[in-house]
Amino acid sequence: MATAELGEWVVGSATMRMSMRRFTRLTNAISKKVQNHAAAIALHYMHYNFCRIHKTLRVTPAMEAGLTDHVWTLEEVALLLEAKNMEAKSKKRGSYKKKSA
Repeated sequence: MATAELGEWVVGSATMRMSMRRFTRLTNAISKKVQNHAAAIALHYMHYNFCRIHKTLRVTPAMEAGLTDHVWTLEEVALLLEAKNMEAKSKKRGSYKKKSA
């Protein structure tokens, strides 16, 4: 890992630690399940990149990268998550076949 990459990782980690109590020590905001922890991280990055205007950029990172043309609201993020959950529930499972012994 190059020094520049390590520096970027450390800065990202500091941002996450300052924003989320899950990453600081001596706190009761812990994740008991790995899935909950992953969901909290995903939500943090979604807000950081799509909802929060950065001072140096004067836009969101997603707007700067050309991924979106507006600042997302938390309602839009919630609707996106709801649509993804509905999509996952609507997938049919394959038929069950007994294994021959």
